[in-house]
Amino acid sequence: MESGDSNSVSSMIMMDDDSHQFSSITTSTKLHSSGPTATSVHELLECPVCTNSMYPPIHQCHNGHTLCSTCKTRVHNRCPTCRQELGDIRCLALEKIAESLELPCRYSSLGCPEIFPYYSKLKHESVCNFRPYNCPYAGSDCSVVGDIPYLVTHLRDDHRVDMHSGCTFNHRYVKSNPMEVENATWMLTVFHCFGQYFCLHFEAFQLGMAPVYMAFLRFMGDEREARTYSYSLEVGGNGRKLTYEGSPRSIRDSHKKVRDSHDGLIVYRNMALFFSGGDRKELKLRVTGRIWKEQQNPEGSVCIPNLCS
Repeated sequence: MESGDSNSVSSMIMMDDDSHQFSSITTSTKLHSSGPTATSVHELLECPVCTNSMYPPIHQCHNGHTLCSTCKTRVHNRCPTCRQELGDIRCLALEKIAESLELPCRYSSLGCPEIFPYYSKLKHESVCNFRPYNCPYAGSDCSVVGDIPYLVTHLRDDHRVDMHSGCTFNHRYVKSNPMEVENATWMLTVFHCFGQYFCLHFEAFQLGMAPVYMAFLRFMGDEREARTYSYSLEVGGNGRKLTYEGSPRSIRDSHKKVRDSHDGLIVYRNMALFFSGGDRKELKLRVTGRIWKEQQNPEGSVCIPNLCS
């Protein structure tokens, strides 16, 4: 390695077998992820147990093998490489080297252009707008993640979700025994309008001691864009109706989080049976609604609706 290389580390991590002391580490400049030296140093910062990047405190055994603090407890204080007792030795030199690294976001392949200091990278990635989305299907514990086009295909092919085009909807929900209200999702329908995808949820659950039915909309995209849309829901019968209007929540918010916040149209069972008419022994709810995009009025700050044709 040439001494003039601005991306070089001028000394290596060394440890005396008797004193277990480290030599000082100096860097001539910050390391960037594009160079081969940064790549090799980044490999040093990879935990040999979980393969995740290590953050302080970085632990090491008496022979210099390192691992992250989370895995230290998992291996019962034994080095996974040499099986020696780990003790409480910190690898301060490696922690110091990490401070000199600048790395791209792990979601750079998905479009994120940002580069961060090593210790700031993890915080950014937890809220990066380019991070994958979780599957919005609530009927099972689905672990699939991906971008929106991938999730739309996944919902259609794997979960057999109904797909509709247009910004208005008119759905009828029927239940033969409405006295049984289980904590389960009834239906998920995906709508495509304004070039975006929206998930309409309708389900039954217990709200305290009261059985209720709830409908709400989620936007397949991030929170900021979700707030540029609005939707309305209406259910009624026998000359009565209930309406709800609001902004869809992003699928960044879990289905459970939205449901537990009661952010949607909620109909108590007695009212639902009244809307159903007849002998009140069968639930027949018709839920209608529409989606529109809020547009900024160029002459002022008032938003005006842009209705889908």
